Amino acid sequence: MTLLALLACVESSPYTEAPEITNHVEDWRDEVIYQVLVDRFANGDVNNDYNVAYDDANLSKYLGGDYQGLIDKVDYLSALGITTLWISPVVVNVEEDAGNGSYHGYWTQDFLNVNPHWGDLPKLREMVQVMHDNDIKVVLDIVVNHVGQLFYYDINRNGQADITTYYSTDGSDTVDIVTEWDPAYDPRGIQGWTSLGESGPAPLGWVDMPEINRVLPNPPEFANPDWYNRRGRVTDWGDFDQVVHGDFPGGLKDLNTERSDVRAALIDAFSYWIDAANLDGFRIDTLKHVEHEFWQEFCPAIRDHCSLIGKDKFLMFGESFDGDDELIGSYTFDQEVDSVVYFSQKYQVYDDVFKFNKPTTQVQTLLDARPVNFGTVAHDRGAGLPPTDILVNFMDNHDIPRFLFDKDSVPALKSALTYLLTQDGIPCLYYGTEQGFSGGNDPANREPLWLSGYDESGDLFQHTAALTALRKAYAPLRRGDFSLKWTTERVSGEEDANILAFERSYDGESVLVVINTSDDNTSHTAYEGNGMPVSFAPGTELVEVFPVGSGRTFTVDADGKVTVDVGPRDGVILVPAANVVAG
Repeated sequence: MTLLALLACVESSPYTEAPEITNHVEDWRDEVIYQVLVDRFANGDVNNDYNVAYDDANLSKYLGGDYQGLIDKVDYLSALGITTLWISPVVVNVEEDAGNGSYHGYWTQDFLNVNPHWGDLPKLREMVQVMHDNDIKVVLDIVVNHVGQLFYYDINRNGQADITTYYSTDGSDTVDIVTEWDPAYDPRGIQGWTSLGESGPAPLGWVDMPEINRVLPNPPEFANPDWYNRRGRVTDWGDFDQVVHGDFPGGLKDLNTERSDVRAALIDAFSYWIDAANLDGFRIDTLKHVEHEFWQEFCPAIRDHCSLIGKDKFLMFGESFDGDDELIGSYTFDQEVDSVVYFSQKYQVYDDVFKFNKPTTQVQTLLDARPVNFGTVAHDRGAGLPPTDILVNFMDNHDIPRFLFDKDSVPALKSALTYLLTQDGIPCLYYGTEQGFSGGNDPANREPLWLSGYDESGDLFQHTAALTALRKAYAPLRRGDFSLKWTTERVSGEEDANILAFERSYDGESVLVVINTSDDNTSHTAYEGNGMPVSFAPGTELVEVFPVGSGRTFTVDADGKVTVDVGPRDGVILVPAANVVAG
């Protein structure tokens, strides 16, 4: 069956009507987000398996995952302790480009229809309803920066897309290869050119290739050439003008989001999806590639729409793929996004400290910068909490190598997971981390989860599930203030080497977490006779509730200090004996 035929085929379903808008979020700090590429999670309906690879190892192609697969595996998500599902973009894409499939969803052709690889609109609605019935919220990945490769720049004005080799005429033997699909950035806009010289702005060549759905965009207003910046591919990531106005490499055409009509069309399109599927939030792609003024209009408009339809605490968090803490935080002010994917922490803490044993004082350094670099006030009608409280913490995602790719150590990953699920903010797991997936850069990090057999008995799955269960049992691990109690510069076998300790406090109760990021040495929360000061009263007995079944106890001394020993790559959670939750 062809893509167009699938789009036209909508089966009778109880979900054909727009859903009732319902609310499911009390406090976003309670959530555990699980990111999936829908195509890679579970194949529940073979009837939509068209143009899929026959080999599950061909990771550049569609492999068959769909919304029915998510429905079928909801018990797996619940067993892991997932409370929010982040799904890849829903929209219809250009089917393929240069032999690669659009299984990831980021090559938009049609803003208003469901990619039939994953099901139809009723199936999307059914999936969201099933998740809600199982106390799981749904966040949709969206793209406003660009569309797929729907046109080329007709530089030589011959009416076809060419790749041309130009030879220098200055005797230097320099060769310049220009592809009209994806030419290099020109701040003037891409210029026409012949052997006689420039010929003015290059016209756009819209493509009509229905066999791969490379056709005019929908809504039809997006076929207006003036709705695009038309400056070509970013070549200098340090040039702000290019980052904001250039095409994303691979021929993804940059929308002119400075235009009021483009902004209005994007607001309308994504407001539609909230109505159509009763979604709970957006993860927003390529945040830093769009000007701040756009976000200052788009985000309040989405919140206004949510307020109008009765959707409360709708979360919008964005991706600025950058390690610059100040840069990524800049999008959380002035009514822009509620939160961001915390890339600076991924590099400075999850890579530097948990992978590569750098000093745990880096956690303190990043924490000190947070109230300066990120918004400290909740946005009007937004997610209900300040950005500083709901940063989205992660160690793996679809754009970077998995943790185990460059740190071949399950104990190291377990220690990182312990921190991820006990620190402040919203933890975000990338599908397959709980199964020990270890793929490198895209597409190797986009493995199909069915290769794991959905095993719930493995060490990493059980470790993760135990931590999510403790988050549910102890409110301080979800909502508590975060107070560092011990960090150290020492990493080479000293008694406190690689120790990271912190308290989470909420509503009069506190929990103490101690993690050892060393690969080799047992370490202690003490150095040269000085123990760790804690907030618990002298004489308080602290019970080790994690690892589950440990039963160890520690007593706060008369000076209000406690010394906790932790083995290499281990983490412990301590709770006052009076507050231990049975079971």
